[in-house]
Amino acid sequence: MSPAATPSLLSLLTLLKAWPDAPAGPAPTESESADALVKDAVRHGLAGFVEHALARADWTLPDAARALLRRESLSGAARGMRVRALLFRSVEALGAAGVVPVLLKGYGLARRLYPEPLQRATTDVDLLVARAQVLCSVHALQGLGLTTKAASAERDDTHHVELTGPEGLVELHYRALAGYGQALEGDALVARAEDAELDGQRVRFLGAEDEAVYLALHASNHLLQRLAWLFDLKLLARARPTLDWDGVVTRARQTGLPHLVWYAWDAARRLLDAPVPERVLQALAPPLWQRALATRLFSGPRLLDAELARNKPAWVAAKLALAPRARPMVRYALRRLRGLGRLHRPRDREG
Repeated sequence: MSPAATPSLLSLLTLLKAWPDAPAGPAPTESESADALVKDAVRHGLAGFVEHALARADWTLPDAARALLRRESLSGAARGMRVRALLFRSVEALGAAGVVPVLLKGYGLARRLYPEPLQRATTDVDLLVARAQVLCSVHALQGLGLTTKAASAERDDTHHVELTGPEGLVELHYRALAGYGQALEGDALVARAEDAELDGQRVRFLGAEDEAVYLALHASNHLLQRLAWLFDLKLLARARPTLDWDGVVTRARQTGLPHLVWYAWDAARRLLDAPVPERVLQALAPPLWQRALATRLFSGPRLLDAELARNKPAWVAAKLALAPRARPMVRYALRRLRGLGRLHRPRDREG
């Protein structure tokens, strides 16, 4: 796809950037543009929200596009309800074992930030616990009929235990994330987490400054390939007008990955008008050449098209170029390239 803006791009970004106000421009009226807007909304996990935002903006799409958006919104809500059910079963099982998990992303985030929680696509349950609680937590979740997926013995950057079953996937984190050859350990985040209640269940959420850093790191770890992750940042900043931005800078630097925090917050402000102070971006900014590269890679058209997600060699190259520290990232890149080699190696055929 060319970096030039498309009608669907202008429509989707206009909606997200203007929120919570209605955009000034008209809705796309041509069938091709309207269909593209809907497909882009689905691709970026925002079909439910876009349907809501269109109604708020008094934008009317052509009948076929409107029907498609409605179907996708309902389908996403149905998946979200299944994930929600698994989330609360998991929280209840962990609570019986004396563990109150920290909820990462997903339904818990959408419940706090979006007009309705099912407007944001979610496909699995992400829970963070202290390392000392991992074993008993796994046993508790296995009691729900979930099966533990063995981690690859070749990887030293694992950060969670995967448990799967007919109801879906639970990722039990002991690190918040691992990427770019480095990891964000979980125990300190758990210690600073805030007690909360979610739909009658006792849970915990990351502290405000930790969440501002974590969501940015998660988005950058996936090269910002879903606009919902950037929109999360905008909604978080709007929902936390008293956010301690100096604390965000401190927490970001403590992770050793401040550049990754900059990539996400810079793109959220540049594309979606997220209210992050300029001084914060200046404090976290990578070298000038990485800023220029990030601005190019993370342009609106490229992010909308999710170019890097569809090109694994380009993905690894981008992560290598944008990494805050070269040596860990080189090791990461070599592992990924070896994995690509195994993936594309011809298999022996029988008979």
